Amino acid sequence: MSMRSRGVAGLVLVVAVGLGLSSCGTIGSGNVGVRTTLGKINPEELEPGVYLGVPAISQVAEFSGKEIGVDLSDLTPKARDNLSLRDLDVTLYYRVATGQIADLTVKYAGQHVRDEGSRVTLPAHGLLSRLARNAIYEQAARIDSLVMHTQRDELASAVRRGLQAELDANDKGVFTITRVVIRALTTDPAIERTIQESVAAQKQLETTKQRVAIAEAEAQVEIKRAEGVARANQIINQSLTREYLQHESNLALMKFAEKGGATTVVIPANMQTAPLINIGK
Repeated sequence: MSMRSRGVAGLVLVVAVGLGLSSCGTIGSGNVGVRTTLGKINPEELEPGVYLGVPAISQVAEFSGKEIGVDLSDLTPKARDNLSLRDLDVTLYYRVATGQIADLTVKYAGQHVRDEGSRVTLPAHGLLSRLARNAIYEQAARIDSLVMHTQRDELASAVRRGLQAELDANDKGVFTITRVVIRALTTDPAIERTIQESVAAQKQLETTKQRVAIAEAEAQVEIKRAEGVARANQIINQSLTREYLQHESNLALMKFAEKGGATTVVIPANMQTAPLINIGK
């Protein structure tokens, strides 16, 4: 075998050994890879696509750059009135800036969680779970237990704002809390009874107010009717002058006189003018 042939064979052998010792994988769309070489983390994330690695020397972990959910169940925070909820289930969703995941791998080592279904690592999942729990307990303590079931959206918004502020204080621009969902909120049975009684009392109050409003409306109708009658009487009284009454009296006496025969006419003692009757023979 010539020297040239031996050189080519050797090169092929080296390539074959290299390929045998290497491994490859794929980073999914929306995710990034973090390479560790001889125990040292590469600060540059791997973009989605195919990568090569060497077993026992270089490994690549795929981290999620998509929206991640954190489920917190069976929480029992105390409300402002010092009464504990029976059950509170919350799910929060967050994203991590993909260009910061390699740094987070070092900063929050031990806080990442491997999703066994997708085999993708969820960055800082443990950190978010712990901080979210604290934020939920803190915000629930600002609302009375009797009204908390009516303020689920307000509680979720307060948790999102408080948690985002705490994350920004330590890692500005790295984490984004996209939403917080209150999946279930159950108060203590004693509180539930109080809530039901409060609702029943409120409905009774509304019914009473409605009845009072109806009664007041009916009274206003009667007042208007009475005012109308009084006004009519006032107009009539103003039209009954002394001359008008005398005229009406004369007309009545005239009719008696026209009938002829014996007629008795009673004239009031306080009548100031005598009737003027002129009857022809």
